[in-house]
Amino acid sequence: MIEGIKVTMYSYLKGELVEILEDTIVVEVNNIGYNIHIPASMIDNFTGTGQTVKIYTYLHVKEELMELYGFQTRDDLNIFRLLLSVSGIGPKGALAVLTVMTPDDLRFAVLGEDAKAIAKAPGIGNKTAQRVILELKDKLKLEDVLEQKLTKAAEDTGNSLSGVKSEAVQALTALGYSSSEALKAVNRVELTQDSTVEEVLKAALKQML
Repeated sequence: MIEGIKVTMYSYLKGELVEILEDTIVVEVNNIGYNIHIPASMIDNFTGTGQTVKIYTYLHVKEELMELYGFQTRDDLNIFRLLLSVSGIGPKGALAVLTVMTPDDLRFAVLGEDAKAIAKAPGIGNKTAQRVILELKDKLKLEDVLEQKLTKAAEDTGNSLSGVKSEAVQALTALGYSSSEALKAVNRVELTQDSTVEEVLKAALKQML
């Protein structure tokens, strides 16, 4: 479990997906329709209504307002909770970050101090991005990135590039560079869909010499 993560009332909901909106889905469980806010990027993962889905949820309670936020993996949920621990970031801001970044992308950005990447999220400016790095850098570890990479397949281009980054960073640390140095060097390399670990490693090494 990631440091600072607390368990809430709901762990997940499993039921029929009955409605898909721009950033919200409705899941019916035992004849009750749950309105769940999700990252917009998650919409593309659904094939349509009528399917059974399992959504990891976070219940946000503020004054008289109660809202459910949902994710397809527990890792997404844990990173969402971690973002909520950053001062000045609420559920909408955390959701915005996860709309443009995968959990691994965020880990790389935080550990590599890449505020520019985090600031691409709607409503997240450079100052807030710097605050995310400052407050989360001691709660995230390079090992988390590598562990996630080893336990899930690269199903799309984004995950493939994260895998390439992970292997390149791992290779650099094996050569004696610190995790921070390796992450910063790899993050400065321009990646494409066809980038290989060897190409990224060579480019990163050139920047470190």
